[in-house]
Formats: sequence, C-alpha cells, structure tokens
Amino acid sequence: MSDIEDVFGNESAAAEEKPEEKPQAEDAESKSSVVTEQKEEIIPGETEKMITETIDEDGDVVEETTEVTRKTVKRTMKITETSSTTKTTTLTTPAKLYGKDLSEYDDVDVESLLAQLSPEEITILAKEVDPDDNFLPPNQRCSYECTKESTGPLNRKQLIEHINKQAIETPDQPEFEPFVQGTVRGKKWVPPPRDSRELEVEEQIAIDLGDEYEHALNDATQEEIIDLAAILGFHSMMNQDQYHASLLNKGQPVGTGWDGITKSTQQKLFPVDPPNSTDVEESIKRVKDDDNKLIDLNLNNIKNISDEKLEQLFNALPQNEHLEVLSLTNVGLTDKTALLLAEAIEKSKTLRVLNVETNFISPPVIVRLVQALLKCHTIEEFRASNQRSTVLGNKIEMEITDLVEKNPSLLRLGLHLEFNDARHRVAAHLQRNIDRIRKDLELRLKFRFFNNLHRKSTRIQ
Repeated sequence: MSDIEDVFGNESAAAEEKPEEKPQAEDAESKSSVVTEQKEEIIPGETEKMITETIDEDGDVVEETTEVTRKTVKRTMKITETSSTTKTTTLTTPAKLYGKDLSEYDDVDVESLLAQLSPEEITILAKEVDPDDNFLPPNQRCSYECTKESTGPLNRKQLIEHINKQAIETPDQPEFEPFVQGTVRGKKWVPPPRDSRELEVEEQIAIDLGDEYEHALNDATQEEIIDLAAILGFHSMMNQDQYHASLLNKGQPVGTGWDGITKSTQQKLFPVDPPNSTDVEESIKRVKDDDNKLIDLNLNNIKNISDEKLEQLFNALPQNEHLEVLSLTNVGLTDKTALLLAEAIEKSKTLRVLNVETNFISPPVIVRLVQALLKCHTIEEFRASNQRSTVLGNKIEMEITDLVEKNPSLLRLGLHLEFNDARHRVAAHLQRNIDRIRKDLELRLKFRFFNNLHRKSTRIQ
C-alpha cells in the first residue's frame, strides 16, 4: 500500500513542477484528456484482544488485556486516455501569373479543354509552350519551324559565297551625323593629374655617378650598354641571343638593339642514317654455323623479315655459343614469333643483351619474355618498350616486378612502368644486383692481385 502511495505522490509532485506547455499554433485544438479517479474506501476491521500475564514485584499474577483494531483501506484508480490531434495552419502566398491568382484553376479539367481545341489551335499552343522533356530531340522542343523547302545537301563553299554576296549587296545604314575628319565627338579623355609624392620619389631615384661615369655612359654605344646590362644581370632588358653573346664575348648580333626580336635558331641538319644493310639470310647461316666472329647481331629497322626467317633465327640461338648481343628493334615481331624467342632465350648460354623495342608484342607475351630470363642467367640487359600497347596495366606491371625481383643477374630493364610502386621496386632490385656484382668483381680482382703477388714472391725465393 505504501508503495502505491509513493508512486502517486511522485506523479503529483512532478505534475506540479512541470511548466505549462504553450501551443505551437494559435488555432491548435487539444482533443486529449486524462481523467484520473481515485477513490478511498475504508472497510471496518476486526478487533482482537491479547491477554498477557505478568508477575509483579510482590509475586502477584497480573493479567493485561490489549485490544487491537485493524482497518483496511482500498483505493481504486481509473485512467482514461483519448487521442489528441494538433491542427497547424501555414500561411502561404498563392501562386500568381501576370497578377492573377492561379488557385481558381486547380479544379479545371485540362483534358476537356484540350479536347475542345482545333488542330490549328493546338499547333499554336505547342509553339508557345516548352515541353521541358529531355527525351525529346531539340528540333521538337524548339518553337521555330522552317517552312522553306530543302535545297539539297550542304555545300559549305556555296553557303559562304552566298553570305558574302548578301553582305555586299545589303546597303549600309545611313549615319545620323556624317563623319568629319578631325572632329572630336563626345568628351575627350584627359589623364588625371599625378600625385606630387610620386613625382618626388622619381626625382629622388636619380643617382649622381660623377662626371667620369656620366661621360663614359654618354659616349658608349648601344652594344656596349647591352653588354653592361648582361654583366649586371638585367635579363629583362635584352633578348636571349644578346645575353648569351655578351657572356661568351662574341659581339652583339647585327641589326638587333633594345627592340631586337630573337628569331628561332636554325635547326642543325644531321644526315639521315643509312638503311640497315645487314644480310638476314647470311646472318642466320652464321648463327647456325656458330661463327666465333659473330658477337653482335643488329637487325634493327629491317621490315621485310618474314616470320619463317625469324623462326629459323630463333631455332638456331640455343646451339650458338658466341652471340652476345641481339637487336631486333622495329622488325615487326608479333606474339607468335616472340613466344619462339622466349623458348630460345631459356636455352641460350652466351646471350647478354636483348633488344626487342618498337614491335607488336602484347603485355602478356612481354611477361613471358621476362619469365624466360629467369632460366637464362647470362642476360644482363633486356629492352622491350614502345610496343603495340603503350599501357601495360597494374596486373602486368606487378607480375613483371615479381619476376624481376627473382632474377639475380639482370642489371638493366628497358620498360615503361606507370605505377610508382613497380618502378621503385624494380630500380631497387637492379641496384642491388649491380652492387653485388661490383663487390664480386672487387673480390676477384683482389684475389688475382694477391695470387700474382704470391707467385712472384715464390719465384724470387
């Protein structure tokens, strides 16, 4: 019972402390009510008698009777809740067109009005109304309709001639006031007077160099002043040719002064490289015969090499033990012949430099060539840039990077890698290979030096 009383007591206290809420709108009507009925009913209780026997100080028995009356209080609470609605009215400005209120046309049936129009009236209405539909072509959205007949296909030359003829034949509009030479019309612009402070500053800039320097500067020629300006670093006062001529003490170019214009430098003409005169058939025969004098084979820019001759060359490479440099730039290598070259590289024993730039090799086949370098530990330089596909892609570049990092003998790689990660990793690995080979070479040279020194000391003894 006491808990229920505490709960209602707290609720009543909170209701007294809660401030009154203001309505959000002036015309808001509250339709919610909470009715709480609390009834207290007291039920008469029963009376109980309690008899207690005690012994006093004298030893007599004393009986004490205590009556206890119990009362029962019943409370009934009824709570009724109803829904509440708040009506908020927002004042908006009615839409108007040419000062007329458009709200009166909201209930008008537009379809019935359009059905009453004739085709001519609908055409006139369509010219005045923009459908504002992006899916319609521009010629249907435009209100202009050309009623002239087509004169045929467009002839640009005739159109320009017609426009020029029409412009010449059209008379000029007469001027309201004829032109009179020397007559100024309107207000002539007069520059504003300069501030006296600026004039004083300009006067203070004047430097007195003395009679000797003034006489030398007054008697100096224009070329000498240009040389002096170049020595003092006044680059903006001269052009490039004058500046370099002053520094190199070549004398100023004739005909150029302070207003001289630098002309474009004549290009140096270099003689055209003669065509490659290497005999392909003879070179293939020498490779097959393992000629010990054939160390460098250059077939660059020979475009009439057939696929059969390239297959013969690549089939002869594994048996050759003297060829070290093979250049096949701009010879029309395709994926078919490049795969044969990859098989020949794996079996080669002496090849050190391979150049297949400017051909028609696809990125996957380039990966196959780089993979073949792992089995050939003699190739130190491989070049395959400027192929049919200028961009290799991230996947191909990562595969090439992984293969290069596994190659301990490759020192130079001629490929354009677009991604920074691939470039840095490849460059770092090639530098490690170069450092390792340099250290090995130093150790070999030291070993040979001490070995020769030991032999000489034993001979002397």
